[in-house]
Amino acid sequence: MSALTGLSPELVQRASRVSVLLLDVDGVLTDGRIIYADYGDELKCFDVQDGAGLVFWNRAGLKSAIITARHSRLIKRRAKELHIDFLAQKRLLKLPTYEQLLKCFRVTDEQVCAVGDDLMELPMLRRVGFAVAVPNAVDEVKQASHYVTRKDGGRGAVREVVDLILQAKGLWDQVLHRYV
Repeated sequence: MSALTGLSPELVQRASRVSVLLLDVDGVLTDGRIIYADYGDELKCFDVQDGAGLVFWNRAGLKSAIITARHSRLIKRRAKELHIDFLAQKRLLKLPTYEQLLKCFRVTDEQVCAVGDDLMELPMLRRVGFAVAVPNAVDEVKQASHYVTRKDGGRGAVREVVDLILQAKGLWDQVLHRYV
């Protein structure tokens, strides 16, 4: 079944213009839980299908970014594993960093898809061409978004967005070709 089934033509058009995928971490790439081990280490759970989706995204020649309010060695490690092009941590105010990202990638708001779950993402979500919320997002984020994923953050939401955009851009066959 296509990720585009049941979507409005306007939404598919928005998705087709995207060339940069901008993600939050806690609540989007993870389920939002932060687990501390006995020695103070922080643990996070990442979804393997989200990771595979980001591999497909990179292979399609598209850019990826993370802007997160927290700082963690785990985020840096995961971003490196997934070849994330732009990583900014410890950014409670995300909009100035978002504006840096636009300059860095030489793109416009319309070419960015941002996926968020909490109030810190609102300024970016209101500007990007394709704003996405996860179902566990706060109501204000859902209301500001063009699309709410079926899958929860940390449970395949990023993969759902990647599949949707790659299909809207006509790049899905390129992904399938590698495996079929």
